[in-house]
Amino acid sequence: RTCDQLRCTACDFRVSLFNDYVWDPSCDYLFFRNNMPELSKLRAKMIKKKGARAYACQCSWRSIDELTDLQTEQQLRWVCGKH
Repeated sequence: RTCDQLRCTACDFRVSLFNDYVWDPSCDYLFFRNNMPELSKLRAKMIKKKGARAYACQCSWRSIDELTDLQTEQQLRWVCGKH
């Protein structure tokens, strides 16, 4: 289970999550910087994958398809935005 209110302390953006999708390997910083949080623009680089989840803010992104502890990812600055 993951918090659905994640916030990035680096870019101060809410982390969006998309069930059953992964990010295309061609995604880069500028893509997210220019297109977050507009789903219609983000879909251009989303790949359908059942059971996976795509996460992104304006400066970081991850595709998860197995149980993963995101707290061990040192470069991520995602924290619970409080409920």
